[in-house]
Amino acid sequence: MGIQLIAEHRKARFNYEIVETLEAGLVLVGSEVKSLREGRANLTDGYVKFRSGDAFLEAIHISPYLNGGYSNHVPQRPRKLLLHKRELDRWRSKVQEKGLTAIPIKLYFKDGFAKIEIALARGKKNYDKRETVKRKTMDREAQAAMKSRNRG
Repeated sequence: MGIQLIAEHRKARFNYEIVETLEAGLVLVGSEVKSLREGRANLTDGYVKFRSGDAFLEAIHISPYLNGGYSNHVPQRPRKLLLHKRELDRWRSKVQEKGLTAIPIKLYFKDGFAKIEIALARGKKNYDKRETVKRKTMDREAQAAMKSRNRG
């Protein structure tokens, strides 16, 4: 079946410096899965919170399923992440000690199961963001110059 992308937090690489990534499973209810199959999710404000020995995905929005009726889900409820205990402990300690934050980057189906790619990230300062934009612009101009040179 492969990988079917549902949602992506595209501004994450601009706003954060990504240190490490990890794939995790999600505990979802039926109407959430059906809504995800329609591609109705938003990761923009999401983050991972560690409490009582588990990791929870907070503040992501999965729209209610249109044909859900009375059994529909709450759009922004906390969703439990399925991680190995070793990974959970390691990430919790990094978030507490080093001032990093855990954010969602991609939400996708992998072989029929909903998975989320989370990242340990450090927030960028404004001057770092300007540097990123400057570097992208220079790379784009260099590519255009190479392309025009190869044609002529």
